[in-house]
Amino acid sequence: MKIAIAQLNFIVGDVHGNASKIEGAIREAEKQNADLLLTPELALLGYPPKDILLNGNVLRNQDIALKNLAKKCQKLAAVVGWARKNTGPGKPLFNAASVLYKGKILATHHKTLLPFYDVFDEGRYFEPGKKITSFIWKGKKIALTICEDIWNDKNYLEKRNYSHDPLIELKKIKPDLLVNISASPYWANKPKDREKMIAAIAKNYKVPTCYANLVGGNDELIFDGTSLVVNAQGKTMCQGADFKEDLIIFDFLNKQEITNNKSPAPEHEIYEALVLGTRDYVTKCGFKKVVLGLSGGIDSALVACIASDALGPKNVLGVSMPSRYSSDHSKEDAAVLAKNLGIEYKTISIEPVFEAYLKLFQEMFPGLPPNIAEENIQARIRGALLMAVSNKQGHLLLATGNKSEIAMGYCTLYGDLMGGLAPISDLSKGWVYKLSNYRNDLAPVIPERIFTKAPSAELKPNQTDQDTLPPYDLLDQILELYVVEGKSAPEIKRKLSGIPSPLRGEGKGEGDLVENVLRTVDLNEFKRRQAPPGLKVTKKAFGFGRRMPIACKTERES
Repeated sequence: MKIAIAQLNFIVGDVHGNASKIEGAIREAEKQNADLLLTPELALLGYPPKDILLNGNVLRNQDIALKNLAKKCQKLAAVVGWARKNTGPGKPLFNAASVLYKGKILATHHKTLLPFYDVFDEGRYFEPGKKITSFIWKGKKIALTICEDIWNDKNYLEKRNYSHDPLIELKKIKPDLLVNISASPYWANKPKDREKMIAAIAKNYKVPTCYANLVGGNDELIFDGTSLVVNAQGKTMCQGADFKEDLIIFDFLNKQEITNNKSPAPEHEIYEALVLGTRDYVTKCGFKKVVLGLSGGIDSALVACIASDALGPKNVLGVSMPSRYSSDHSKEDAAVLAKNLGIEYKTISIEPVFEAYLKLFQEMFPGLPPNIAEENIQARIRGALLMAVSNKQGHLLLATGNKSEIAMGYCTLYGDLMGGLAPISDLSKGWVYKLSNYRNDLAPVIPERIFTKAPSAELKPNQTDQDTLPPYDLLDQILELYVVEGKSAPEIKRKLSGIPSPLRGEGKGEGDLVENVLRTVDLNEFKRRQAPPGLKVTKKAFGFGRRMPIACKTERES
């Protein structure tokens, strides 16, 4: 049997456009004499469709599109993902995969395991199926599954999310081929882990496995593709491109060997994910160009690189907005970066506006010394100017804050938190430097001084980030343990017990530092709730997958 996997990039809700892409894949696969075509999970609607699933008109259009696609399948059968109406008790829909051929539906599988954790909320809409579906095609028995159905294998996973493992039915079904259509979001190292899991399943059940994954960015989620064909011995025989559309053709009779399964470096993988996520967010939201503030620091430098690589330099505008506290080197570095990237560059001094605010503050707050109000108003002036550019010229504003700063609230509401997208909001400060170095290895566009100078918001004289924050190398470790791994304060202290005393909060003791960091993270949830959406590249990002209350009181272990 010759298998085709259509690794496609869909727009959520665009039933007509998505169906057109699938039809194109059907035509191309038929030209290459494929017997069976696989498309990703919920291909007709895009993933995740969220409350679009409550739109009856969209669902009706989807049903019509499915029937039309079935008529297009004249030489091959196509497995297409869609949302099927549930006419019985329970949730209104099934997450379905149907086998289409010559105007008919040969078989339909309903997803049995519905994720309702992190960024997933399928239990809100879908009723679970009861078991794996199998069908006969070209004399072969094929077991059909959808994404999470294979993510609860008791033989591979130590911690499982469900009491039932639908894969155990494979022992009864004894299929010739296991098929899984998926929309598996990306995070760092996940493609490699996913491949190991699929290989373990194929080897354990002694069944070749074809895995079709979605590619593209949809809001905060990025899908990497890297679809797979694995033989019954657990060896990867064929692999789709990462972060690109692809049509993979594999002929089981010829048993060709894989040629493209080298694991990329983590920096390459994450950078390509952010480029794809930025490009798709901007273009799928209907924008062509972006604007961002260029401070001369490492964060805005990396965002400028990502935007330039995602959209092309001509579609990126960098704006320098110096004040009385802006250093000469920051202004120079921003200009050099823009020139090296070839992006449009403008300078708008905020000094006249800032001076007017200072005069107004003297009238409003007589006798009160300067404090954070004067610092933050500078960020808010810059944010207002960038939004003015966005409104006038129709550019999407990109925010430039990183995960370390956003976690600690080291950002200004209605200032540097303004924007339509925050591309690096799931990158710790350490990873900002890693990816910036990686980008400079490709072409040295970021000035060396940006790497070597101390990070600073430059909102008051001689300011550095470490005036307020712990050293980033230590802070990032604490945040990883707390935000991503969910560790408690005592667990974090034990993990960091070997940290030298100078890194323990200037002699205050490691315990004080950890407690202060955790308390600060919790207190700044209100800021993150008002921040622009970011792009998820770690197991736990701020946003839809981390749903913390704002008004609360958290008891901590002592």
